[in-house]
Amino acid sequence: MNEDYARIEKAIGYIRSNIGDQPSVERIAAHVGVSVYHFHRLFRRWAGISPKRYLSLLTVDQARQLLAGSRSVLDVSLELGLSSPSRLHEQFVSIEAVTPGEFRKRGQGIEIAYGVHAGPFGDTLIAQTRRGICFLAFTDQATLERELNRLRRLYPEALLRENPVAITATAQRLFDVGETRGEPFHLLVRGTNFQVNVWRGLLRIPRGEITSYQQLAQAVGRGDAVRAVANAVGANPVHYLIPCHRVLRANGDIGGFRAGIGLKRELLDWEADSA
Repeated sequence: MNEDYARIEKAIGYIRSNIGDQPSVERIAAHVGVSVYHFHRLFRRWAGISPKRYLSLLTVDQARQLLAGSRSVLDVSLELGLSSPSRLHEQFVSIEAVTPGEFRKRGQGIEIAYGVHAGPFGDTLIAQTRRGICFLAFTDQATLERELNRLRRLYPEALLRENPVAITATAQRLFDVGETRGEPFHLLVRGTNFQVNVWRGLLRIPRGEITSYQQLAQAVGRGDAVRAVANAVGANPVHYLIPCHRVLRANGDIGGFRAGIGLKRELLDWEADSA
């Protein structure tokens, strides 16, 4: 037992010393002299999480410290051995687009559970499949039916079931994104290739920071299509987790927001305070 503990201590030290290289599980297991299979079981027993998950949490934690020192996202990503800035944010939120075939089927064969949960910014409508969250919107009594209709238009052939219990766990940790606890959120989105590219660009905006529509358009390689990029931002089906609220107009004006400008200001203020 003491030998096992020594191996895990050695593995953790190795991960911390080589985080910039993002070492593979195979490499870590070889370093401590055990098989990958045995190392997985050993690490989970002693640390409570998988070695890959531990590396992810450690990466995020160090990234937050570096970003707090006013380092650029690109610099931090490269220093931590990540291939691009978007990889850093995928530690918090991962996004998957429906396939072209699934897009054409408009949700046929998909079961979607949805419910409304009271949160710090009012009611939040959340819908999810077995593959992840597919819709999120801030609502009130006046806008709930409008947002439900939007969900139905996105997935007209899907089987929608109201199931508040199913989304309770998701809702309870919704505003813990960016913390070093719990599993990251996985999103399943339905949109055109252009829209999904813009939404991936939104994920690259660090928490507590803002950008303009022009800067976002340039970042996704469409500097000539600012208006189209703005429309794609507005079509975001997963508010907050795909942070469309972090985009302002070039003149600094706060711009529009589906749930209202007041809520957009609240979100920006809250993130600035908690970043």
